[in-house]
Parts: sequence; C-alpha cells; structure tokens
Amino acid sequence: MKTSTINFLDKFTLTPRIANRFTACRFTTACLMLFSISTMTKSVDAVQVERKPNVVIFYTDDQGTLDAGCYGSSDLQTPNIDRIAAQGVRFTQAYAHTVCCPSRAALLTGRHPQRSGINSWTQGNMKGLDGTNMALTEVTIAEQLKSAGYRTALFGKWHVGAHRDYGPKKQGFDEFFGIRNGFIDNFNHYFLHGKGYHDLYEGTTEIFEPGQYFPQLITNRALAFIDQNKEVPFLLYLGFNIPHYPEQALPEHTSLYEDLPMPRRSYAAITTTTDHYIGLVLKKLDTLKLTHNTIVIFQSDNGHSAENKAAIDIDDHTSGYPNGHYYSANGGGGNTGKWIGAKGSFLEGGIRVPAIVSWPARLPQGVVRNQTVTIMDWFPSLIHWCGLEAPDNKLDGRNLQPIIDSPDQPTAHSVLHFQWQNKWATREGDWKLIGVKQSNPSKIKLSLHNLAENKPELKNHASEKPEVVKKLLAMHQEWSRDVNPK
Repeated sequence: MKTSTINFLDKFTLTPRIANRFTACRFTTACLMLFSISTMTKSVDAVQVERKPNVVIFYTDDQGTLDAGCYGSSDLQTPNIDRIAAQGVRFTQAYAHTVCCPSRAALLTGRHPQRSGINSWTQGNMKGLDGTNMALTEVTIAEQLKSAGYRTALFGKWHVGAHRDYGPKKQGFDEFFGIRNGFIDNFNHYFLHGKGYHDLYEGTTEIFEPGQYFPQLITNRALAFIDQNKEVPFLLYLGFNIPHYPEQALPEHTSLYEDLPMPRRSYAAITTTTDHYIGLVLKKLDTLKLTHNTIVIFQSDNGHSAENKAAIDIDDHTSGYPNGHYYSANGGGGNTGKWIGAKGSFLEGGIRVPAIVSWPARLPQGVVRNQTVTIMDWFPSLIHWCGLEAPDNKLDGRNLQPIIDSPDQPTAHSVLHFQWQNKWATREGDWKLIGVKQSNPSKIKLSLHNLAENKPELKNHASEKPEVVKKLLAMHQEWSRDVNPK
C-alpha cells in the first residue's frame, strides 16, 4: 500500500525546529519546480520567437515591367502575386538585368555579375563543350543560409553555367531539380535553339519525364520540400521558366483571355499560369501555418521578351519537333506603360521589373516604395533579416530595411551600372547613358536618354548634352575597372 511522504513523516514526532526545516524544504522544492516549469515555458516561447524565418524566392522569367494586377495591369489575373503585395512591400523602381544569366548571378551573389565572370552566355548543355560558368569562389545566398542551419533547395532554372563541376549543388543547394540552361519546351524538356538537347536534371543526373508539364513538376517538388522541412528553417528558390517562351499556358488560363488581341492574349495566359503555381506554394505555407514567419520574395529576372523569329529550322531536330515549329514570344505582349524597351535592351522596359517582399511577422503590409532598388539587394537584406554573418566577398547590393522603414529614405543606389557583352549602361538621376562597343574596340556608340520626359528615353540627347555624356562615361569606366576580373 502506497503511503505519501507526509503521512509517513506524520508517524514521527517532529520537533518545531525540524518541522520548520521540513516546511522550508518543501517550499523550496516547490519553488524550484515552478521555476523549472517557467523556464522551460519561456525557452519554448523563445525558440518560437527566435526561430529564423523561412525564405521563399519566386523568380519569374521574362515577366515585364508592369505585368501584374498590383502594378496596374487590369487585364491580367494575378491574384497570388497581388496577395504578396497586399501582405508586404511593393517596389515601383526595381531593377534586375537585361537577360537571364547576369540577372541570376546578381540575385544569387548580391554582386555585379561581372565579378563572378558572367558577362556573356553561360555553358548551356552539361554534356556539351565547356563554357562560361559562375565562379565557385562566389558565395551564394544558399551557401550563406545553409551555413546558418537552413535546408536549401532550387527547383526550376539555374542558368549560370551547366558544367557538372559547377551548378546549384556546388554552391549551397541541398536539392536541385530543374534545367541547367535557360529554357525548355515544357512537355518534352528539350532546349530548342539550334539542334536542341535534353535539359532536365536531378543534380547532375539526367531525368526523363516526357509529357509532364515542367512548371507542375517543379511546384510538386517545392510543396514536398516544404512538407519535409516544416520544422526547420528553409530556403526555397523556385526559379520559374515562365512566362518565358514557349508560351504553353494551362488550357483554363488560355480560355480566360480569348477576347484579348495577340500577342497580349498568349502572354497574359502564361503569366496567369505562373501566378497559379505561385499560389499553390502560398497555400501550402498557409496550411502548415508557416506564412507568418516566412519571407516571400517575388521578382522577375528581366523585362518581357519581344522575340519573334525563333522557330526550328532544321530537319531531325533532337526534340522531335518538325522543321518550322514556332516557339518564340509572338513579338511581345508585356506591359511597360510609358517606358519603352524589352528584354535585351538597357531601356527601362528591359531592366525595370516587378519586385515585392512580404514577411507578416516583421514587415509592413500593403505599402509601396518608389526608391531605386536592385536585384542585388536581396542578399544583404536576407543577411539582416535572418541574422547572418556577411560573406567575405564585397556585396554591391544594400539592405532594403531602411527604405522599407521610411518612404523618404534616400536610395542607396544613386548610380546604377549594367553591362552585358558589348553593351553597357550607366544611370545617375534622370540621365542614362547607353554604350555599344563597335567592331573597332576604340569606337563606342553612345546614346543619352532622359527618364523624366513625358515620353521617356525616346530622344537621344548625346549631341546636346556632351558634359553629361562625359560625366557618365567616366563613371562607367571607373566602375568597369572595379568589377571586371583583373
């Protein structure tokens, strides 16, 4: 028969002194137990409060300057992108780059792509000839977060070098499933330029999934990754290959735009398909109650494509498509508003893109910031938000928090620089100088554009503003000496 300690002691005669000591002991023990429980509770609460935020990056491909409902494109249905804006901070003057490769290098490293050796097209076919690949000495967002205990994954498009000795799993990503080059047919997964080649990989292992829709494949992987890592902080980089051509939208989205003229009709449908897959990931975060402490970044890699000549022009193409099969961007379809230009140019329509960040736990919701920001700013911002150490490599991006805190905070980018192959641009204030190197290396074609005019950038002011040309040219030359590998 079980007897309590008090009953057992009650059988003895206790002196007042012993009884007082015993009472004090019981009181002390009880206090210690309460203190321990309180400490444990506080520790659990502290872990919940101090757990590092998850990071989800939606990086879309060739989505134009104003191509979302929240940017004023009322003819588009983009409810999920609009939701990110409603829950976060939308930037109206955000810059990426003019084409895919340098944009992705800048996102991953927080640095001008020239520093990592990306100033032209990178190696596309892993099994092809060796070409340009992003230097392994670069420190990526994934490497920085992984060193802080994050699980990391890239599903989708890499496009900063396909060589098997380089790539996502060499630069901080625990998982990679997707394309190592720039674009594929969404159903047979072949790169279509030239003779073509198959481009779908799990790490460096070639994967064959004929007939499976690529955006669905990568989204399925993203959803599974979130499920598997919901108890730990994670980085999910979902590198969409859309709305980049070929514009193979889901049928239900194609039917939404039957009354729109081409090429907007085709482009709008693939943009809504892109938004649909963003929505599936947002829903997963909601279901797992992860939304509150997840940083969601949305941005496009460059302006919309106006390409209209790409069609298969050989017999026996590796993809199986016939000679004459058209897969290009129908000549455009993006919305740039008053801005001119498209992908491949340094006019605003080529480099100014939609960009949004949300983090309900810490950032304001439904606000707009008009200061100049760049694709390179996400890296230092994540260092700040996730409480990380800065890498040894010099970062060209700047922490966005001061701008988010105040609409009156001056931009950290009073001067912008871009370069791609033989073209470059330097902007200060409302003036932008664009240079194109000619076949004679000593010759440069210069054009000077103004962003404050009613029809911005249409007129070339170079001949009437030689002092502005001289100033911006000197700025470019100084920048070029800094960023290009010695």
